[in-house]
Amino acid sequence: MRPDPLSPRLSAWLVMVMLAMVVVPAGITLHTVRVPATISINSPNPTPYGYTWSLLLFVVPIVVIGAWMLPNEGVRIPRRAFWRTIGILAPVGFALDIFFASRFFVYPNRGATLGIEAPMIGGVVPVEEFVFYFTGFVAVLVIYLWLDEFWLAAYNLPNLSEVDQNGGMLKFHPASVIAGLALLGAAILYKKVFSPYPEGFPGYFTVLVIGGIAPSAGFFDAARRFINWRAFSLTMFMIVLVSLFWEATLAAPYGWWGYQHNQMVGLLIGAWSGLPIEAVLVWIAVTYATTIVYSIVRVWLASGKTAKLAFFGKRAATANR
Repeated sequence: MRPDPLSPRLSAWLVMVMLAMVVVPAGITLHTVRVPATISINSPNPTPYGYTWSLLLFVVPIVVIGAWMLPNEGVRIPRRAFWRTIGILAPVGFALDIFFASRFFVYPNRGATLGIEAPMIGGVVPVEEFVFYFTGFVAVLVIYLWLDEFWLAAYNLPNLSEVDQNGGMLKFHPASVIAGLALLGAAILYKKVFSPYPEGFPGYFTVLVIGGIAPSAGFFDAARRFINWRAFSLTMFMIVLVSLFWEATLAAPYGWWGYQHNQMVGLLIGAWSGLPIEAVLVWIAVTYATTIVYSIVRVWLASGKTAKLAFFGKRAATANR
């Protein structure tokens, strides 16, 4: 018997409560670390090709789920919606590197990469960076689809026809904008008043907030009806777990990549090699944005309408008369 789904509004709030149950006590506990431990590295290349091999953290789930689990269960994913979503989001990750990597990040341990460098504004980055963003978005979406279509399929919401025919899917969601502005205000206040690095501006945090809030500000009202919130919550926790293992135990201590403090909020996690809070938040924002974009793209393609009509509804048709 199919369980009765919770309302989309309540489901979204429950995901936030679940996240808070983990984040609040973890944050309090980590804050007790007053003297961070340090790692003494005596080798000039302690992790040869470590960054390159670590990309398997995304590649292996993609291959196992996409090539074995989904086909073995007879689950057919909406491929057009899948690749349209990746086609929208992957270039956003590439743009982060191209336009901002020289301002936000550093790559002190080039021995952890293949040594192939890609150009960006203001310098170069390891080519692994582009593989990182592409496979990251694909992994998030593949895991969500596996959970949505199979593991938690009982909570899948298959009715894709419940789109407002008059208003379309594009609707301003003021709560998302207010939340985004509040986060940015808090970040700026913390950096200038409490941070050990008050110089500069929290640029990376700003990019993450805009990247996570922008899809929500325009499409949350429409998307939340079609999101499997249980699948989303488990996807988010899985991706954040992988990310923290990656960053806290490998990337930060061994210099695969690092962060420029003048562009960070300045809230550092001492127990994790001084990892900035942005490193924890990035994949929460990515999972949130990916789920919303995929849900909207899937509904749009299933409707058979043009993008203008699906997003703007009858307003678009009326405006063209």
